[in-house]
Amino acid sequence: MEKTSTDSMPKYSMPKYFKNIRMKQLFSELGIEVTKENTERIDEVIHDMLSVDYPNSAATWKMVRKKLDGEDPEGFKRRLKTALDRLDL
Repeated sequence: MEKTSTDSMPKYSMPKYFKNIRMKQLFSELGIEVTKENTERIDEVIHDMLSVDYPNSAATWKMVRKKLDGEDPEGFKRRLKTALDRLDL
């Protein structure tokens, strides 16, 4: 997390893997709008789902790709959608 010089509160920035075209397509397909306000919560849910230590984005992106390219990508998408729906985004 970055800190700005004018603000003592940490500033959360969007994980790089969220900017990947496949993630953008995934969020779009699931009907999830990623905003500055919900990015951190979405990222935490994905880390938790994949059992990856937060905030290790590189490992998370690797696992997301593995799930999307694996035997049951639709199952992964359903589980992710269910988990994100619980956030009431």
